[in-house]
Amino acid sequence: MAFISHYSVRDTMSEILAENLSGKSVMGADGTELGLLYNITMDLKTGQLYDLIVEPDSELPSGVEFNRDDAGRFLIPVSSVQAVKDYVVVQH
Repeated sequence: MAFISHYSVRDTMSEILAENLSGKSVMGADGTELGLLYNITMDLKTGQLYDLIVEPDSELPSGVEFNRDDAGRFLIPVSSVQAVKDYVVVQH
């Protein structure tokens, strides 16, 4: 598993993905603003994406629960992503 960012030069697909998604707002399907996309975990050999790492919004309402990393950021499975436009929309 590896982290990607717009600084990655190991994989062209990673660069494109990170450039397009870096810093995007993440929203729940119900319209709750969850925070900003911080990073994405993926397997660099297969290209399989695992989790969106999201810096939670400071004014997040109670009741929003996701697994968290050691820094308190949400780990949202890529399988939860419903749409990517102005926001990344996820089911929660």
